[in-house]
Amino acid sequence: MTAWLLTCNPDVFDLDSFRRDGGQLDNWSVARYRSELAEGDGFVLWLTGPRGGLIARGRITGVPFLSDDAHNADYWQQDPGRRWYVPLTVNDWLDVPVPRGQFIADQRFTDTTTLRTLFAGNPHRLTEGQWDAFDEAFTKVSAAPDERTTWHLEPGHTIRRVELHDRYGGSRQGGICKSARTDNVLVFTDPKTGHQHGYFDEWAEDGSFHYTGDGQEGPQTFETLGNRSIRDHVQLGLRLRLFEGSRGVVRYVGEFAVDPALPYSYAQAPETGGGPLRRVIRFHLVPVGSTEQPSTVPVGCGYRPADETVQPAPAQLGTPDAGLTERNLQTHRRLQNDLATAAAARGLDVLSPRATDPDFDLAWRSSGHRLTVCEVKSLREANETRQLRTGVGQLLDYHDRLRERAAEVRAVLWVEYEPSEARWIELCQRVGITLAWPGKEDDALT
Repeated sequence: MTAWLLTCNPDVFDLDSFRRDGGQLDNWSVARYRSELAEGDGFVLWLTGPRGGLIARGRITGVPFLSDDAHNADYWQQDPGRRWYVPLTVNDWLDVPVPRGQFIADQRFTDTTTLRTLFAGNPHRLTEGQWDAFDEAFTKVSAAPDERTTWHLEPGHTIRRVELHDRYGGSRQGGICKSARTDNVLVFTDPKTGHQHGYFDEWAEDGSFHYTGDGQEGPQTFETLGNRSIRDHVQLGLRLRLFEGSRGVVRYVGEFAVDPALPYSYAQAPETGGGPLRRVIRFHLVPVGSTEQPSTVPVGCGYRPADETVQPAPAQLGTPDAGLTERNLQTHRRLQNDLATAAAARGLDVLSPRATDPDFDLAWRSSGHRLTVCEVKSLREANETRQLRTGVGQLLDYHDRLRERAAEVRAVLWVEYEPSEARWIELCQRVGITLAWPGKEDDALT
Protein backbone atom coordinates (compact mmCIF):
# COMPACT_ATOMS: atom_id res chain seq x y z
CA MET A 1 0.00 0.00 0.00
CA THR A 2 1.25 3.52 -0.80
CA ALA A 3 1.34 5.72 2.29
CA TRP A 4 2.20 9.35 2.93
CA LEU A 5 2.97 11.77 5.74
CA LEU A 6 1.34 15.22 5.60
CA THR A 7 2.56 18.04 7.84
CA CYS A 8 0.76 20.96 9.43
CA ASN A 9 2.66 24.02 10.63
CA PRO A 10 0.49 25.66 13.35
CA ASP A 11 2.02 29.04 12.47
CA VAL A 12 0.52 28.66 8.99
CA PHE A 13 -2.75 26.79 9.67
CA ASP A 14 -4.47 26.93 13.10
CA LEU A 15 -5.40 23.25 13.33
CA ASP A 16 -6.18 23.44 17.06
CA SER A 17 -8.88 26.11 16.59
CA PHE A 18 -10.19 24.28 13.52
CA ARG A 19 -10.75 21.14 15.58
CA ARG A 20 -12.17 22.99 18.60
CA ASP A 21 -14.75 24.58 16.33
CA GLY A 22 -15.85 21.19 15.05
CA GLY A 23 -14.25 21.44 11.61
CA GLN A 24 -14.26 18.35 9.39
CA LEU A 25 -11.00 18.00 7.45
CA ASP A 26 -11.67 16.90 3.86
CA ASN A 27 -8.58 18.12 1.94
CA TRP A 28 -4.97 19.18 2.48
CA SER A 29 -2.45 21.32 0.63
CA VAL A 30 0.21 19.40 -1.37
CA ALA A 31 3.22 20.63 -3.38
CA ARG A 32 4.86 17.50 -4.83
CA TYR A 33 4.25 13.87 -5.85
CA ARG A 34 0.91 15.01 -7.23
CA SER A 35 0.96 12.49 -10.06
CA GLU A 36 1.55 9.66 -7.55
CA LEU A 37 -1.15 10.51 -5.02
CA ALA A 38 -4.16 8.26 -5.60
CA GLU A 39 -7.51 7.36 -4.14
CA GLY A 40 -7.13 4.74 -1.38
CA ASP A 41 -3.61 5.77 -0.30
CA GLY A 42 -3.13 5.98 3.45
CA PHE A 43 -1.79 9.07 5.18
CA VAL A 44 -0.84 10.31 8.64
CA LEU A 45 -0.96 13.95 9.68
CA TRP A 46 1.98 15.40 11.62
CA LEU A 47 1.79 18.63 13.61
CA THR A 48 5.17 20.40 13.53
CA GLY A 49 6.73 22.48 16.30
CA PRO A 50 7.98 21.72 19.83
CA ARG A 51 4.56 20.46 21.02
CA GLY A 52 3.78 18.60 17.82
CA GLY A 53 3.83 15.01 16.66
CA LEU A 54 1.54 12.39 15.15
CA ILE A 55 -2.02 13.70 15.34
CA ALA A 56 -4.29 11.94 12.79
CA ARG A 57 -4.57 9.30 10.08
CA GLY A 58 -6.91 8.52 7.22
CA ARG A 59 -7.30 7.84 3.49
CA ILE A 60 -6.92 9.89 0.34
CA THR A 61 -10.21 9.97 -1.54
CA GLY A 62 -9.26 11.39 -4.95
CA VAL A 63 -6.63 13.04 -7.13
CA PRO A 64 -5.14 16.49 -6.38
CA PHE A 65 -6.91 19.57 -7.70
CA LEU A 66 -5.85 23.18 -8.19
CA SER A 67 -7.81 25.94 -6.40
CA ASP A 68 -7.53 29.71 -6.16
CA ASP A 69 -9.69 29.77 -3.02
CA ALA A 70 -8.26 28.88 0.38
CA HIS A 71 -10.03 25.88 1.88
CA ASN A 72 -11.05 26.44 5.53
CA ALA A 73 -9.92 30.03 4.95
CA ASP A 74 -10.69 31.27 8.48
CA TYR A 75 -7.88 29.15 9.91
CA TRP A 76 -5.02 30.17 7.60
CA GLN A 77 -2.79 32.76 9.22
CA GLN A 78 -2.52 34.49 5.84
CA ASP A 79 -4.03 33.97 2.38
CA PRO A 80 -2.28 30.89 0.94
CA GLY A 81 -2.99 31.92 -2.63
CA ARG A 82 -3.35 29.44 -5.47
CA ARG A 83 -2.55 25.90 -4.29
CA TRP A 84 -2.97 22.22 -5.03
CA TYR A 85 -5.11 20.24 -2.62
CA VAL A 86 -5.69 16.53 -2.24
CA PRO A 87 -9.14 15.31 -1.08
CA LEU A 88 -9.08 13.02 1.96
CA THR A 89 -10.97 11.75 4.96
CA VAL A 90 -9.68 11.53 8.53
CA ASN A 91 -10.44 8.22 10.22
CA ASP A 92 -8.77 8.84 13.59
CA TRP A 93 -7.74 11.89 15.61
CA LEU A 94 -5.48 11.78 18.65
CA ASP A 95 -6.34 14.02 21.59
CA VAL A 96 -2.64 14.71 22.21
CA PRO A 97 0.12 14.33 19.55
CA VAL A 98 2.52 11.40 19.85
CA PRO A 99 5.90 13.23 19.99
CA ARG A 100 8.80 12.81 17.55
CA GLY A 101 11.01 11.38 20.27
CA GLN A 102 8.90 8.21 20.36
CA PHE A 103 9.89 7.41 16.76
CA ILE A 104 13.43 8.66 16.13
CA ALA A 105 15.01 5.73 18.00
CA ASP A 106 12.89 3.25 16.02
CA GLN A 107 15.03 1.33 13.51
CA ARG A 108 12.32 1.84 10.88
CA PHE A 109 13.13 5.58 10.83
CA THR A 110 16.92 5.61 11.29
CA ASP A 111 17.76 4.89 7.66
CA THR A 112 15.56 7.63 6.16
CA THR A 113 15.18 11.38 6.42
CA THR A 114 11.40 11.34 6.90
CA LEU A 115 11.37 12.87 10.39
CA ARG A 116 14.40 15.09 9.73
CA THR A 117 12.96 16.93 6.71
CA LEU A 118 9.48 17.79 7.91
CA PHE A 119 10.06 21.37 6.75
CA ALA A 120 9.93 20.21 3.13
CA GLY A 121 6.76 20.49 1.09
CA ASN A 122 3.90 18.00 1.42
CA PRO A 123 3.67 15.07 1.13
CA HIS A 124 6.45 12.83 2.48
CA ARG A 125 6.65 9.25 1.28
CA LEU A 126 6.45 6.52 3.95
CA THR A 127 7.89 3.04 3.87
CA GLU A 128 5.72 0.09 4.80
CA GLY A 129 7.61 -0.24 8.08
CA GLN A 130 7.06 3.42 8.97
CA TRP A 131 3.35 3.11 8.25
CA ASP A 132 3.29 0.09 10.58
CA ALA A 133 5.10 2.10 13.27
CA PHE A 134 2.50 4.86 13.11
CA ASP A 135 -0.29 2.26 13.12
CA GLU A 136 1.20 0.72 16.27
CA ALA A 137 1.28 4.14 17.92
CA PHE A 138 -2.45 4.63 17.25
CA THR A 139 -3.21 1.16 18.62
CA LYS A 140 -1.22 1.82 21.78
CA VAL A 141 -2.90 5.16 22.44
CA SER A 142 -6.43 3.82 21.84
CA ALA A 143 -5.78 0.87 24.16
CA ALA A 144 -4.81 3.13 27.09
CA PRO A 145 -7.48 5.52 28.39
CA ASP A 146 -6.30 9.12 28.54
CA GLU A 147 -6.92 10.48 32.04
CA ARG A 148 -6.72 13.99 30.66
CA THR A 149 -9.92 13.55 28.65
CA THR A 150 -11.83 11.20 31.00
CA TRP A 151 -14.78 13.12 32.45
CA HIS A 152 -13.93 14.13 36.01
CA LEU A 153 -16.60 16.66 37.06
CA GLU A 154 -19.48 15.83 39.38
CA PRO A 155 -22.72 17.86 39.57
CA GLY A 156 -22.06 21.05 41.51
CA HIS A 157 -18.33 21.21 40.73
CA THR A 158 -17.02 24.52 39.43
CA ILE A 159 -14.24 25.09 36.93
CA ARG A 160 -12.83 28.00 34.97
CA ARG A 161 -14.27 27.85 31.48
CA VAL A 162 -10.83 28.19 29.86
CA GLU A 163 -9.60 25.15 31.83
CA LEU A 164 -12.71 23.20 30.84
CA HIS A 165 -11.97 23.73 27.15
CA ASP A 166 -8.25 23.07 27.59
CA ARG A 167 -9.16 19.62 28.86
CA TYR A 168 -12.21 18.66 26.82
CA GLY A 169 -12.02 20.87 23.72
CA GLY A 170 -14.83 22.85 22.16
CA SER A 171 -15.04 26.54 21.33
CA ARG A 172 -14.28 28.93 24.18
CA GLN A 173 -17.20 31.15 23.15
CA GLY A 174 -20.88 30.53 22.57
CA GLY A 175 -23.48 28.47 24.36
CA ILE A 176 -23.23 25.14 22.47
CA CYS A 177 -19.69 23.84 22.04
CA LYS A 178 -19.13 20.50 20.32
CA SER A 179 -15.72 19.06 21.03
CA ALA A 180 -13.71 17.63 18.13
CA ARG A 181 -11.40 15.82 20.57
CA THR A 182 -13.84 14.17 22.96
CA ASP A 183 -17.40 12.82 22.83
CA ASN A 184 -18.85 15.83 24.66
CA VAL A 185 -21.08 18.74 23.74
CA LEU A 186 -20.60 21.46 26.36
CA VAL A 187 -23.82 23.44 26.84
CA PHE A 188 -23.95 26.70 28.83
CA THR A 189 -27.02 28.42 30.29
CA ASP A 190 -26.73 31.90 31.77
CA PRO A 191 -29.74 34.23 32.22
CA LYS A 192 -27.39 37.16 32.95
CA THR A 193 -26.04 37.07 29.41
CA GLY A 194 -28.61 34.94 27.62
CA HIS A 195 -31.67 37.17 28.01
CA GLN A 196 -30.09 39.96 25.96
CA HIS A 197 -29.90 37.52 23.04
CA GLY A 198 -33.43 36.16 23.47
CA TYR A 199 -32.28 32.97 25.25
CA PHE A 200 -34.82 32.21 27.98
CA ASP A 201 -33.88 28.79 29.38
CA GLU A 202 -36.14 27.31 32.05
CA TRP A 203 -37.56 24.19 33.62
CA ALA A 204 -40.90 23.19 32.08
CA GLU A 205 -43.99 21.70 33.70
CA ASP A 206 -43.10 18.23 32.42
CA GLY A 207 -39.75 18.24 34.26
CA SER A 208 -37.60 18.85 31.17
CA PHE A 209 -35.17 21.74 30.90
CA HIS A 210 -36.00 23.91 27.90
CA TYR A 211 -32.78 25.18 26.36
CA THR A 212 -32.73 27.79 23.59
CA GLY A 213 -30.77 26.84 20.48
CA ASP A 214 -27.91 28.63 18.73
CA GLY A 215 -28.43 31.76 16.62
CA GLN A 216 -28.82 35.38 17.77
CA GLU A 217 -30.44 36.84 14.65
CA GLY A 218 -33.13 35.55 12.34
CA PRO A 219 -34.96 32.23 12.69
CA GLN A 220 -32.88 29.47 14.25
CA THR A 221 -32.28 26.39 12.10
CA PHE A 222 -30.47 23.09 12.27
CA GLU A 223 -27.86 24.28 9.79
CA THR A 224 -25.60 25.33 12.67
CA LEU A 225 -23.22 22.77 14.14
CA GLY A 226 -24.38 23.43 17.69
CA ASN A 227 -28.07 22.82 17.04
CA ARG A 228 -27.36 19.67 15.03
CA SER A 229 -25.03 18.41 17.76
CA ILE A 230 -27.77 18.60 20.38
CA ARG A 231 -30.55 17.25 18.16
CA ASP A 232 -28.48 14.30 16.89
CA HIS A 233 -26.28 13.65 19.94
CA VAL A 234 -27.63 10.14 20.54
CA GLN A 235 -26.99 9.01 16.96
CA LEU A 236 -23.55 10.67 17.03
CA GLY A 237 -22.59 9.07 20.34
CA LEU A 238 -22.17 12.44 22.07
CA ARG A 239 -22.86 13.38 25.70
CA LEU A 240 -24.59 16.66 26.57
CA ARG A 241 -22.90 18.35 29.54
CA LEU A 242 -24.94 21.25 30.95
CA PHE A 243 -23.19 24.12 32.77
CA GLU A 244 -24.56 27.13 34.62
CA GLY A 245 -22.75 30.35 33.69
CA SER A 246 -21.01 31.35 30.49
CA ARG A 247 -17.86 33.22 31.50
CA GLY A 248 -15.13 32.87 34.07
CA VAL A 249 -16.07 30.16 36.58
CA VAL A 250 -18.93 27.88 35.48
CA ARG A 251 -20.79 25.23 37.45
CA TYR A 252 -21.48 21.71 36.16
CA VAL A 253 -25.17 20.80 36.41
CA GLY A 254 -24.94 17.26 35.03
CA GLU A 255 -25.41 15.12 31.94
CA PHE A 256 -28.61 15.58 29.96
CA ALA A 257 -30.23 14.09 26.86
CA VAL A 258 -32.93 15.28 24.48
CA ASP A 259 -36.35 13.95 25.41
CA PRO A 260 -36.96 11.10 22.91
CA ALA A 261 -40.72 11.70 23.01
CA LEU A 262 -40.45 15.42 22.17
CA PRO A 263 -36.81 16.46 21.56
CA TYR A 264 -37.57 20.09 20.73
CA SER A 265 -40.27 22.64 19.99
CA TYR A 266 -40.36 26.14 18.53
CA ALA A 267 -41.07 29.45 20.25
CA GLN A 268 -40.87 33.18 19.60
CA ALA A 269 -38.11 35.30 21.14
CA PRO A 270 -36.51 38.67 20.35
CA GLU A 271 -33.24 39.00 18.48
CA THR A 272 -30.10 40.25 20.22
CA GLY A 273 -30.57 43.62 21.89
CA GLY A 274 -34.38 43.45 21.91
CA GLY A 275 -34.76 43.15 18.16
CA PRO A 276 -37.83 41.79 16.33
CA LEU A 277 -39.37 38.47 17.32
CA ARG A 278 -38.04 35.43 15.47
CA ARG A 279 -38.49 31.67 15.72
CA VAL A 280 -36.16 29.90 18.13
CA ILE A 281 -35.55 26.23 18.84
CA ARG A 282 -36.33 25.03 22.37
CA PHE A 283 -34.54 21.76 23.13
CA HIS A 284 -36.28 19.60 25.74
CA LEU A 285 -33.46 18.20 27.88
CA VAL A 286 -33.93 15.58 30.59
CA PRO A 287 -31.34 14.66 33.23
CA VAL A 288 -29.27 11.50 32.77
CA GLY A 289 -28.55 10.07 36.22
CA SER A 290 -28.13 12.35 39.23
CA THR A 291 -27.88 16.13 39.01
CA GLU A 292 -27.90 16.55 42.81
CA GLN A 293 -25.90 19.61 43.88
CA PRO A 294 -23.75 19.89 47.03
CA SER A 295 -24.87 21.97 50.01
CA THR A 296 -22.63 24.89 49.02
CA VAL A 297 -24.62 25.62 45.85
CA PRO A 298 -27.13 28.49 46.42
CA VAL A 299 -30.78 27.87 45.56
CA GLY A 300 -32.70 29.96 43.06
CA CYS A 301 -32.21 33.18 41.12
CA GLY A 302 -34.37 36.24 40.52
CA TYR A 303 -37.97 35.40 39.67
CA ARG A 304 -38.78 35.14 35.97
CA PRO A 305 -42.51 35.74 35.32
CA ALA A 306 -44.14 32.83 33.53
CA ASP A 307 -45.50 33.46 30.03
CA GLU A 308 -49.29 33.29 30.41
CA THR A 309 -49.80 33.12 26.62
CA VAL A 310 -48.16 29.69 26.49
CA GLN A 311 -49.42 27.34 23.78
CA PRO A 312 -49.55 23.51 23.88
CA ALA A 313 -46.49 21.74 22.50
CA PRO A 314 -46.67 20.76 18.80
CA ALA A 315 -47.24 17.11 19.68
CA GLN A 316 -50.39 18.11 21.61
CA LEU A 317 -51.93 20.28 18.91
CA GLY A 318 -54.89 18.72 17.17
CA THR A 319 -55.63 16.30 20.02
CA PRO A 320 -59.13 16.24 21.54
CA ASP A 321 -57.93 17.82 24.80
CA ALA A 322 -55.67 20.48 23.21
CA GLY A 323 -57.98 23.26 24.41
CA LEU A 324 -58.04 21.90 27.94
CA THR A 325 -54.25 21.59 27.92
CA GLU A 326 -53.91 25.23 26.85
CA ARG A 327 -56.35 26.32 29.55
CA ASN A 328 -54.48 24.39 32.25
CA LEU A 329 -51.11 25.79 31.21
CA GLN A 330 -52.36 29.36 31.15
CA THR A 331 -54.19 29.01 34.46
CA HIS A 332 -51.12 27.44 36.06
CA ARG A 333 -48.91 30.34 35.00
CA ARG A 334 -51.43 32.99 36.03
CA LEU A 335 -51.69 31.42 39.49
CA GLN A 336 -47.91 31.30 39.73
CA ASN A 337 -47.41 34.94 38.71
CA ASP A 338 -50.18 36.19 41.01
CA LEU A 339 -48.62 34.40 43.99
CA ALA A 340 -45.16 35.74 43.09
CA THR A 341 -46.60 39.28 43.00
CA ALA A 342 -48.22 38.81 46.40
CA ALA A 343 -44.97 37.44 47.87
CA ALA A 344 -42.93 40.33 46.50
CA ALA A 345 -45.45 42.81 47.91
CA ARG A 346 -44.73 41.37 51.36
CA GLY A 347 -41.02 41.97 50.96
CA LEU A 348 -40.10 38.34 50.28
CA ASP A 349 -37.22 37.47 47.95
CA VAL A 350 -39.05 35.61 45.16
CA LEU A 351 -37.04 33.05 43.19
CA SER A 352 -37.15 30.92 40.07
CA PRO A 353 -35.13 27.70 39.87
CA ARG A 354 -31.63 27.74 38.43
CA ALA A 355 -30.54 24.95 36.12
CA THR A 356 -28.83 23.48 39.19
CA ASP A 357 -32.11 23.30 41.15
CA PRO A 358 -35.04 20.90 41.08
CA ASP A 359 -37.80 22.24 38.82
CA PHE A 360 -40.06 23.93 41.40
CA ASP A 361 -42.45 26.62 40.14
CA LEU A 362 -41.29 29.36 42.48
CA ALA A 363 -39.73 29.84 45.88
CA TRP A 364 -39.08 32.67 48.32
CA ARG A 365 -36.77 33.47 51.20
CA SER A 366 -37.84 35.19 54.40
CA SER A 367 -35.70 37.35 56.66
CA GLY A 368 -34.92 34.33 58.82
CA HIS A 369 -33.24 32.59 55.87
CA ARG A 370 -36.06 30.07 55.63
CA LEU A 371 -36.58 28.83 52.08
CA THR A 372 -40.15 28.14 50.99
CA VAL A 373 -40.48 26.05 47.85
CA CYS A 374 -43.83 26.09 46.04
CA GLU A 375 -45.55 23.91 43.47
CA VAL A 376 -48.57 25.34 41.63
CA LYS A 377 -51.44 23.24 40.26
CA SER A 378 -54.47 24.14 38.18
CA LEU A 379 -57.51 22.01 39.04
CA ARG A 380 -60.54 20.68 37.20
CA GLU A 381 -63.15 18.29 38.54
CA ALA A 382 -61.84 15.52 36.29
CA ASN A 383 -58.18 15.87 37.28
CA GLU A 384 -58.30 17.22 40.85
CA THR A 385 -57.12 14.07 42.61
CA ARG A 386 -54.38 13.39 40.07
CA GLN A 387 -53.07 16.97 40.28
CA LEU A 388 -53.02 16.94 44.08
CA ARG A 389 -51.22 13.60 44.18
CA THR A 390 -48.66 14.86 41.71
CA GLY A 391 -48.10 18.10 43.61
CA VAL A 392 -47.57 16.35 46.94
CA GLY A 393 -45.08 13.95 45.40
CA GLN A 394 -43.15 16.74 43.71
CA LEU A 395 -42.90 18.79 46.89
CA LEU A 396 -41.65 15.85 48.92
CA ASP A 397 -38.95 15.35 46.30
CA TYR A 398 -38.01 19.05 46.26
CA HIS A 399 -37.88 19.20 50.05
CA ASP A 400 -35.64 16.16 50.24
CA ARG A 401 -33.26 17.48 47.56
CA LEU A 402 -33.02 20.99 49.03
CA ARG A 403 -32.84 20.33 52.78
CA GLU A 404 -29.04 20.06 52.61
CA ARG A 405 -28.80 23.39 50.77
CA ALA A 406 -30.89 25.58 53.06
CA ALA A 407 -31.06 26.05 56.84
CA GLU A 408 -34.83 25.41 56.82
CA VAL A 409 -37.10 24.33 53.97
CA ARG A 410 -40.87 24.76 53.91
CA ALA A 411 -43.20 23.36 51.21
CA VAL A 412 -46.36 24.99 49.82
CA LEU A 413 -48.86 23.49 47.39
CA TRP A 414 -50.77 26.37 45.76
CA VAL A 415 -53.89 25.24 43.91
CA GLU A 416 -56.63 26.89 41.88
CA TYR A 417 -59.42 26.46 44.44
CA GLU A 418 -60.22 24.68 47.70
CA PRO A 419 -60.20 20.91 47.05
CA SER A 420 -63.59 19.22 47.10
CA GLU A 421 -62.30 16.66 49.64
CA ALA A 422 -61.21 18.20 52.95
CA ARG A 423 -58.95 15.19 53.62
CA TRP A 424 -56.30 16.72 51.37
CA ILE A 425 -55.76 19.57 53.84
CA GLU A 426 -55.12 17.14 56.71
CA LEU A 427 -53.01 14.84 54.53
CA CYS A 428 -50.74 17.72 53.52
CA GLN A 429 -50.42 18.82 57.15
CA ARG A 430 -49.28 15.32 58.16
CA VAL A 431 -46.44 15.33 55.64
CA GLY A 432 -45.37 18.91 56.35
CA ILE A 433 -46.92 20.65 53.33
CA THR A 434 -49.06 23.80 53.49
CA LEU A 435 -52.03 23.50 51.11
CA ALA A 436 -53.48 26.88 50.09
CA TRP A 437 -55.37 28.63 47.29
CA PRO A 438 -56.36 32.20 46.25
CA GLY A 439 -57.77 33.92 49.33
CA LYS A 440 -55.42 31.92 51.61
CA GLU A 441 -52.29 33.97 50.84
CA ASP A 442 -51.68 34.48 54.59
CA ASP A 443 -51.34 30.70 55.02
CA ALA A 444 -48.90 30.37 52.12
CA LEU A 445 -46.77 33.46 52.72
CA THR A 446 -46.32 33.42 56.50
